[in-house]
Amino acid sequence: MKSTISCTLARCLTLVCLAMLTSIARAEQWTAPTPEELKLTSQSEVPGAAAVYLFKEEITDDKLHMWSKYVRLKVLTEAGKDFANVELKQYSSSEHGGFTVNAIAGRTIHPDGTIIPFSGKPIDKLIEKGQGYKEMAKVFTLPDVEVGSIIEYRYELRYDDNYFIPPDWYVQSELFTRKAHYLWRPTSESLTTKDDSREQQTSGIAWTPILPKGADFKQTRLPAVGYGDGQLVIELNIHDVPPVPDEEYMPPIASLSYRVLFYYTPYRSGDEFWKNAGKRWAKNQDKFIGPGSKVRAAAGELFAGSDTQDQKLRKIYAAVMKLDNTSYNRERSAAEEKSQGLNEVKNTDDIWERKRGTDDQLAALFVAMARAAGMKAYLMGVTSRDRNIFQPAYFSLSQLDDDIAIVNVDGKDQYFDPGQRYCPYQQLAWKHTIVRGLRQVDGGAAFGDTPYSSYKDSRVDRIADLTMDERGAATGTVTMTYRGSPALNWRQTFLRGDDTSVKHDLQTSMEEMMPGGMDVKVKNIQMLEDYEQPLTVVFDVKGQIASSTGKRLLVPGDIFEVNEKPTFPHEKRDLPVYFEYTDAVMDAVRVKFPASLSLESVPAAEEVPFQKVALYGLKSDTTPTAVTIHRTFLLGDIVFSTDQFPELRTFYNKLETKDQEPIVLKAAAQAAPTDQ
Repeated sequence: MKSTISCTLARCLTLVCLAMLTSIARAEQWTAPTPEELKLTSQSEVPGAAAVYLFKEEITDDKLHMWSKYVRLKVLTEAGKDFANVELKQYSSSEHGGFTVNAIAGRTIHPDGTIIPFSGKPIDKLIEKGQGYKEMAKVFTLPDVEVGSIIEYRYELRYDDNYFIPPDWYVQSELFTRKAHYLWRPTSESLTTKDDSREQQTSGIAWTPILPKGADFKQTRLPAVGYGDGQLVIELNIHDVPPVPDEEYMPPIASLSYRVLFYYTPYRSGDEFWKNAGKRWAKNQDKFIGPGSKVRAAAGELFAGSDTQDQKLRKIYAAVMKLDNTSYNRERSAAEEKSQGLNEVKNTDDIWERKRGTDDQLAALFVAMARAAGMKAYLMGVTSRDRNIFQPAYFSLSQLDDDIAIVNVDGKDQYFDPGQRYCPYQQLAWKHTIVRGLRQVDGGAAFGDTPYSSYKDSRVDRIADLTMDERGAATGTVTMTYRGSPALNWRQTFLRGDDTSVKHDLQTSMEEMMPGGMDVKVKNIQMLEDYEQPLTVVFDVKGQIASSTGKRLLVPGDIFEVNEKPTFPHEKRDLPVYFEYTDAVMDAVRVKFPASLSLESVPAAEEVPFQKVALYGLKSDTTPTAVTIHRTFLLGDIVFSTDQFPELRTFYNKLETKDQEPIVLKAAAQAAPTDQ
């Protein structure tokens, strides 16, 4: 009995001491600047940088249910003063607990050593609100910041006592970091988790590190107090961390920057994790998909018995596309659902009954209806490559951002994206092409890869028909026809706005193409909601297109390219080139001019290929009073290595130089007078 009391008392004293030590550490957390830091005007590793992190620290203590963060930053330029505006996010959820920011403190240190404490009050700012959750931010500005100042602030992020989540250490940021320290004190309580069957099990801590050479990553265990093991401490010390690369057309570097991602897992290998987690994932998906009686009845009413599998799928796809996709507007609150007599969504029958669902729910409904039609259909969770790359070494299903559908049609797997509103039948949104994920298979799950998308599937036709006067002012129409990814982008932009906003965005995009000062108006928009047809937008345009040089007028060879900047202005490249999707751009620009002008020269015809995966071509047709420029650009691949970059850059430089060659007009020769 005495032994038990002594152990309990020892543990309590340990907790008290830890809390006191943490409090003392916070009180002494301000760091006296060194003379070198006060005089610092630049960082040699990053010439021209706006600011540099002198020191960053992040400590996670599960006993205290707290993260504490500390930042010391040196302002080097006027642009660096923006870092005085700090936004700290906090999150609350009725379902999963929440995180609250508090204990905010800060100060500014001038180059002469003068200290100005932050004495203001942070402002609460709403970031996002949805069903069952709300994301807020504490916003504040550090005082009297000038070039040369050191900004210093700290805060605590507290989470609910019944909620444990491992930290993620994102070491690399937009700024160079001189030194950084990360520390995590997990507890045995946080290592007891529940699996999908709600059974308690003991997990271990695993991590996926992406770190440079020289990083000091270690785990230690403090001496035990009483019964049990001592406190586990995981720690990282790192220095001279370069900023995240910032180049044109980069891969989704967010998933490749220096970091350590932690997670709880009872599994000891990737094969073991993905086999077991994948099997549970597939089983849970099947439980939701069904199909149930309502979905079976709905599917049976869609098609005739003589329909082929493809005809059935097209009708199912169209039916799902007609439903309200709440990922593009809003989800209903639990109170709204209840007022309509609707219970919690448990399966695809509930989605069909509501006639609405999220993007992933509609993908599941499509799979359910395909199964109801007698076809083999599966769900696939994918990592969207607009922001991440799938990493099998990271044991977490959280990598699966979106769900797509796979249906075996006449013996061949075909891929569909019914959760992407307005995505054409048998196509995927570009962010879901050429990506890895986890797919259902008979009896479980397996890794899978989504197919490539041809440049023929994403095409833009740009046609300008202009009439120009002898001073170089033109009027006419521009017709833009979008297919595939460009059409999907505009259609989904419309979903998130309204008729006025989408017209404004279309007008702005055209104004940015046209010569400066041209007046642009949207005349009409055709097939905006018919996802199987090209989207066509017609503009009325007028304004000056030609510049005068003495007796000559210079007209842009391709009016759509007149404002384009170099695609690759820098000679050196550290990362592969990464385009969002393959595409084709076809231009036809006709300029009619008065008989008082004559054509002196047009850009010579030229064709420039690149490694059989890209092609540029330019040619012209002329009459005595008109010239038409035809431009073709085809891009058949999306990733180019750093070894390919010099040749790729040369290719773009050639075509961009060619695009700027003008049409030259001059005053027509006057006919000689005849003798009477």
